[in-house]
Amino acid sequence: MSRRTPRRTLLTAALGVTAGLAAVSPARGADRPRGTAATAATIGSTVSNRSWSSGLDWRTGAARGVRVRDGLRPGIALAEPAGTTDYTDPHTGTTARWEYATWTSPVHTLPTPANEVIASWNAHTPQGSWLQVELRVGYTDGTVSPWYVMGRWAAGDTDIRRTSVDGQGDTKTSVSTDTLAVDAEPAAAGLRIAAYRLRLTLHRRPGTSLSPLVWRVGAMGSNVPDRFTVPASEPGIATGRELTVPRYSQEIHKGQYPEYDNGGEAWCSPTSSQMIIEYWGRKPSSKDLAWVDPAYADPQVCHAARYTFDYQYQGCGNWPFNAAYAATYRDLAGVVTRLDSLTDAETLIAAGIPLITSQSFLPTELTGAGYGTAGHLMTVTGFTADGDVVAGDPASESNAAVRRVYRRREFENIWLRTKRYNASGKVVGGTGGVCYVYFPARPTFRQLWALRAVGISC
Repeated sequence: MSRRTPRRTLLTAALGVTAGLAAVSPARGADRPRGTAATAATIGSTVSNRSWSSGLDWRTGAARGVRVRDGLRPGIALAEPAGTTDYTDPHTGTTARWEYATWTSPVHTLPTPANEVIASWNAHTPQGSWLQVELRVGYTDGTVSPWYVMGRWAAGDTDIRRTSVDGQGDTKTSVSTDTLAVDAEPAAAGLRIAAYRLRLTLHRRPGTSLSPLVWRVGAMGSNVPDRFTVPASEPGIATGRELTVPRYSQEIHKGQYPEYDNGGEAWCSPTSSQMIIEYWGRKPSSKDLAWVDPAYADPQVCHAARYTFDYQYQGCGNWPFNAAYAATYRDLAGVVTRLDSLTDAETLIAAGIPLITSQSFLPTELTGAGYGTAGHLMTVTGFTADGDVVAGDPASESNAAVRRVYRRREFENIWLRTKRYNASGKVVGGTGGVCYVYFPARPTFRQLWALRAVGISC
């Protein structure tokens, strides 16, 4: 199980205040919700996931030293440096000079003002390069936040140590690892996030032609109702459908590489990620795995833990870092989002797309689990003929025991709620339906339809 700190409790408040977009307005105007299948299919949802990934998308942003690379998978790369900067890595103490260039998105106006925003990105960073992802939001009172660092990231760990940044806030919002949230008092008074911009800063060693290549960046804004219980969904389109997903246990890695979140017992997130990555036919090479002790089974799970590890959070459960890790594999994309019900999960499963869900629960709240947790990731790989959830639960004693069947009503509630009681009877938060979705960068028509139906643009 993960030792991730539970997310703040989401607060409900009256909406209806118009956004003051001038505070974050770009030179080329605001990027407003489109009349696409994604927005049409999610009417009534409080969740909005907007990504920039096409050549047209990249050209709508404000670029300083960045060029658009067209092709089957368009992206942006560093062309001419906009300047140089010195960065002292807080986890190594090493200071180095880097050339950099920036790309800034248009303003995205949220269909429903949000109390949380989570960014995610897909990129390639060759050795000698890295990127920084920042988020700036406009509030419903017309004011604007500072730029928040949502991640300093590299696929490897030799140039910088990938990290979240603690201690960021402006009396209205603050960053908790990978999530920007409206603080409790402003939220209770009705303040929400009305719009946001993203900024990418691409770094490389001076005098080289290296560059990160960013294929996708986006963010999910949501205002999930504050609740201990959620409405029950009925079995639907994926009833009786189960995908053939590899099964890996985190528990067989106990004690291995304790420098990465105390070893395998806390590796639910990278273990789940590795299951889905391999479902799509990708896997690290033998060269990639050469650093792992050959006596260890399933060395790719150790590899996933190392390359999702957040050196500030001191864990492998940073949500966007897991999605970014998945996208380092050939032609895979990954996003962090929220879904509204198991009906949405069925839409993905019916199209052949498994997902990874984040939840917390007492032992009595999930029949058959045999444990309780303050935060845990597992895969959803199908549904039984009765509509119950078929899960790949890495908190199992062996790979053979990973396949579990959990009662639909129980699973849906522990995943989608925003409040719960812990073992001491204290009210604590829930994730409100957070999940990772990994899919081909060039999805089939059926996959594309399913992704758009749950609000994921491609």
